[in-house]
Amino acid sequence: MNHPDRPAGRALSEAEAEAEAARLIAEGYSKNAPVATSYKDVSPAQTTGTPPVQQPGRAAMSQGATDASVLMLAGAGSVSMVSVSAGILMYLSQYADPVVCGIVLGAPTVVVLALCRLVRRAKEVVEAAPPVIHQHYTGNVHQDHTEITTHSRGVIARTNNRFK
Repeated sequence: MNHPDRPAGRALSEAEAEAEAARLIAEGYSKNAPVATSYKDVSPAQTTGTPPVQQPGRAAMSQGATDASVLMLAGAGSVSMVSVSAGILMYLSQYADPVVCGIVLGAPTVVVLALCRLVRRAKEVVEAAPPVIHQHYTGNVHQDHTEITTHSRGVIARTNNRFK
């Protein structure tokens, strides 16, 4: 609230501030007194603890990212071992055929990749199988096993629902 003797925005001197404080205390609480609706704390925030320090080792990642990273490192190591072995073999023999070396040294990798894919597909089939549900009822029961297959195609989506 502005004092009528003072223009708005002018800073108070120490004596004026004390007089204004005394006047406000003397008036006490009144129904017309303005009520503060917000407050902004402009004091600097206290700092506690120490600032963050770069930690040695790998940066923090999710479990999936960590698993993928380890898998990529293992794959890179195995590929480099096979490649270096093939290079040394061809250099030492001086007459080794690069195609034969590629087949001999690449065959174990192909077999391992095929087995991994087979295991992954088998796991998907097991997970995709519907659960076996045993239901025991007494009295007349009607069970409806309707399946709805939906296909949406095109820029302007056209949906075809088929009931089985």
